[in-house]
Amino acid sequence: MNLPNALTLFRFALIPVYLWAFYGTASEHKVAAWCVLLLAGLTDVLDGYLARKRGQTTLTGQLLDPLADKSMMLAVLFSLLQSGRVPWLVAGLLVLRDAGMIVGAAYFHLRGKRAVPKANRWGKATTCCYYLTISAVMLAWPGPRVELGLLWFTVVLSYVTTWIYAAGMDLIEAPRRVL
Repeated sequence: MNLPNALTLFRFALIPVYLWAFYGTASEHKVAAWCVLLLAGLTDVLDGYLARKRGQTTLTGQLLDPLADKSMMLAVLFSLLQSGRVPWLVAGLLVLRDAGMIVGAAYFHLRGKRAVPKANRWGKATTCCYYLTISAVMLAWPGPRVELGLLWFTVVLSYVTTWIYAAGMDLIEAPRRVL
């Protein structure tokens, strides 16, 4: 197992740590959970950088990396929804988008195809927006009206990015081996 894949697996292990930090803190400001989320984000950036720089991209990493990201974001969304910090409609739309991306990737994988997106800045902008918005909601700053505006902006941006991603992707034959 290479280091980028180990970092991806580490992100899976951070999900229960995040949940423990979120629910184990009585404070309205979920700083410990926020720190775990930032650590997950930093390991995501680091594993992608290392995989490309060292030529260690693998099919396993290409499958697990987005699954780790989506799993963490789903855990975050459900914790924020359950705690009343995010409206049902916002959470539902974000979960629907993420679930759709997971199902779509699995569908293509089972068909022996692999989606190869065209590089664009929209995905990075959406990720930054997710982290900014989730940070504002978790830290209860700067206030409910701004948080709600950020949440809706994130929903719209995530759907626009998904459309751009889907419109620009190519499907190629996937290698037969997973590991």
